[in-house]
Amino acid sequence: MSDNFPLGLLLSLLLLLICLSAFFSSSETGMMSLNRYRLSHRANSGEGRAQRVMHLLSRPDRLIGVILIGNNFVNNLAASIATIIAIHFFGEVSGPVISTSLLTIVVLIFAEVTPKTYAAIKPERIAYPASLVLDPLLKVLYPLVWIVNVISNGLLRLLGVKTLENRSDELTREELRTVVHEAGPLIPSRHQAMLVSILDLENVTVNDIMVPRHEVAGIDLDNDLETILAQIRTSQHTRLPVFKGDINNIIGMLHMRNAARFLIKKEITKAAIVQEAREPYFIPESTPLHTQLLNFQKQKRRIGIVVDEYGDVEGLVTLEDILEEIVGEFTTDVADQDRDVHPQGDGSQLIEGTASIREVNKMLGWSLPTDGPKTMNGLILERLESFPVGPTCLQIGEVRIEIIEIRDNLITTARCWLA
Repeated sequence: MSDNFPLGLLLSLLLLLICLSAFFSSSETGMMSLNRYRLSHRANSGEGRAQRVMHLLSRPDRLIGVILIGNNFVNNLAASIATIIAIHFFGEVSGPVISTSLLTIVVLIFAEVTPKTYAAIKPERIAYPASLVLDPLLKVLYPLVWIVNVISNGLLRLLGVKTLENRSDELTREELRTVVHEAGPLIPSRHQAMLVSILDLENVTVNDIMVPRHEVAGIDLDNDLETILAQIRTSQHTRLPVFKGDINNIIGMLHMRNAARFLIKKEITKAAIVQEAREPYFIPESTPLHTQLLNFQKQKRRIGIVVDEYGDVEGLVTLEDILEEIVGEFTTDVADQDRDVHPQGDGSQLIEGTASIREVNKMLGWSLPTDGPKTMNGLILERLESFPVGPTCLQIGEVRIEIIEIRDNLITTARCWLA
């Protein structure tokens, strides 16, 4: 061994180079394994080290370039020094082979697998401190990094990758749903359900949740005045549609708060009732819930009349109906829904024909199709393609259905159970 390079100095330098190799390897894995959304939140909160890391990750080609330049430099230098040491001990013939074998094992264990595994598990512990070194190192080696990036990016363009800048980290709705589900105890299950429900609003239209027209309670001006006043005084609803003869002839929406203005008068007329009614607000049946929620807010409304493409009234929907799709049931309507489904002792369910398929799915955890008819009666008739003349059995997906009662061309009751 030359006096200019004592063995102890070479061994110390070799150990240092292996440590530097471990640093660059762990830095690469740590930087790329960071949770970008947590990092972005911390950077936006003013955390300096997070902002420094965000700056480095804004150009991943430059970051990877400086890391790999450093890593390759120290690895090649380590290989040269290891060869010199091995030749000293084993000779010029066996030394290079032995040094290559031993150094490969040492680098693989101590400078690659171990540091990269640790960095993948604890990326923040590696990435934040490493940024203190990589940021100034990138400035020092920028000319060399720039040359390497020009060549490598040119090769990538030949493969169809035009640029590495401005990478999109936007999440799709399905990806965001996965993030919410995988949040675990960080987000309570109740809040997870609410967030997922908000994401699902786009897939649900107002005719999926509306009160169908045959269940709408309204004031028919063709009735005598005493009947109308008795209906107003005993109404359990805050708002009632006012129509003449048929619900398609809606005149307005009467708020019970405004009804007090004419109820205190000695002489009450139908004209006074109409005068207190607000003009109706009509909604196309295909309007997505997230759009209608914004429309309610914009129009300062809480209830709307759902109409089909021909302008006929299909039902009505309220702001509370949309909010219940997000937070769950919170009104007395739950009792009405429970009357549609009756659990039986054998595990089956007696379900009314007018029951909403979506509500049945939500209550029982079933997966009956909702892209067609909205009620159990409609779904059964669609599958049978004819009106049953007597008790009939069928299966839809995993649900077996036995028609129990038919009245007035309507399937009123069916027994359902999972196959």
